[in-house]
Amino acid sequence: MHNDSETTKKNLLMFPIGTIGRDIMYNLVTSYLLTFVLFTRNLNTAQLSAITAIMVAARVFDALNDPIMGNIIERTRTKWGKFKPWLVIGILSTSLVIYAMFNTKLQGWAFVRFFGLMYFAYSITYTMHDISYWGMVPALSSDADTRNKFTSRATLFAGIGGMLAASLIPMFTAGESAIGGNAVTAYGAVALGAAILGPLFLAFTVFGVKEERNANDEPAPPISFKKIWTTITGNSQLVWIALIFLLQQIGNGIVLSGIGQTYIYVEFGYKGVFFTLFQMLGMLVTGFLMIFYPAISKKFGRKKLMQYLMTIGTVGYVLMCAAGFLPLPSAVKFGVLTFGYMLANFGQYGFYLIMMISIMNTVEYNEYEHGIRDEAIIGSLRPFLTKLASALTVAVANLSYIAFGILKYTNGISQYEQAANTGEMTAEAKADAITELLSGVQKGQSLGLLIVMSVVPFLLMYASYVLYQKKYILDEAEYERICAELDARKKGTAV
Repeated sequence: MHNDSETTKKNLLMFPIGTIGRDIMYNLVTSYLLTFVLFTRNLNTAQLSAITAIMVAARVFDALNDPIMGNIIERTRTKWGKFKPWLVIGILSTSLVIYAMFNTKLQGWAFVRFFGLMYFAYSITYTMHDISYWGMVPALSSDADTRNKFTSRATLFAGIGGMLAASLIPMFTAGESAIGGNAVTAYGAVALGAAILGPLFLAFTVFGVKEERNANDEPAPPISFKKIWTTITGNSQLVWIALIFLLQQIGNGIVLSGIGQTYIYVEFGYKGVFFTLFQMLGMLVTGFLMIFYPAISKKFGRKKLMQYLMTIGTVGYVLMCAAGFLPLPSAVKFGVLTFGYMLANFGQYGFYLIMMISIMNTVEYNEYEHGIRDEAIIGSLRPFLTKLASALTVAVANLSYIAFGILKYTNGISQYEQAANTGEMTAEAKADAITELLSGVQKGQSLGLLIVMSVVPFLLMYASYVLYQKKYILDEAEYERICAELDARKKGTAV
């Protein structure tokens, strides 16, 4: 028993540390790849549209690839177990792909083709270690409380990786503190750093974690897409919560899809520190909910809590909008915008936590209606919807750039960044040229971006709120009733 508890203690430290580098990689690609493309490449409308289509197609492919990769891992039998070989193969290949993605000199259609190849490669390689990493949790302990500790600690350390990326990447890639004095060199260096940190941190998991292995594990049954489809469509509550969650996730992701960064550069100057401040303060409030959500949810109940969160979110989006439309000094405007985003993000993150629980509660509803739980299929729906939503936010961002004529300015910035990279102009001359270029942005263009990052997320959040209140019936009382009924069935006392 002593050894078991020592192993668990060591695992509880080594397992979560492993994800810090993975999440730096994830955030680099998810939140900054589009910004890298816009500010280091000259693109016409057709080329940006092609990149949008590639990103949407790859993320949908990525989501469909998840259950296939999960099945391959479950069928793997090696002396190192089934997870660790894929952790190693996945993280090393992801590192190579990320380095190549951000260190190419290609332009135009040659870049678009290379981008497509690398983006699909990233979808495959990242999935290898992502599914392996989270799939390892059940093999670390059979105790429910201990499993929860592994999940919550890994989520916390994933957040640390995300926060490091959010605070450092904008600062090191734009403005005076850009590595090498230009975005081209800076993104190349940041990608190299991420490519090294990913394997470095995951080595703690690979070499430091000992999982429980069962040599008699049966291989996983083959993937049946028909089974997945019938499970989802046969569960009315799952269908509704999937739609509600998708709307909320699209709204929640728009600001960080690149729109927020571009708006802040256009409105307050091409300095990474502004976006770092905006993003960090906006994300800070989610820490409060991470800690206190269980107690708050118990006190108010999910549907009542959503009303409060909707109100807070609405105030936040109104303030964000007001910051652009009112004649305020620049510093005040930035303060109002950032405070508004903090409130809006508080509401959105609260919604996200409610949705997570609401999706999982459809497992018991499925058992109640059909006599089978189908936990794996229902559990896989959340990452699928998250990926689909992130693909659609990229489409919203790129369509906005095209619609409001922002490409002219991003291409101009890209031209100056390339010139600074090749030594044709100094970092100081580049900064002056970009400031002059951005002074030509019309008020209507910047307000267009602001409306997309405030009014559109508000409308999607409100739509998800209304649908949840009207269509999702599994509140606390109904869920308890269903659980009691299931319990009675098992005991043979159901009426």
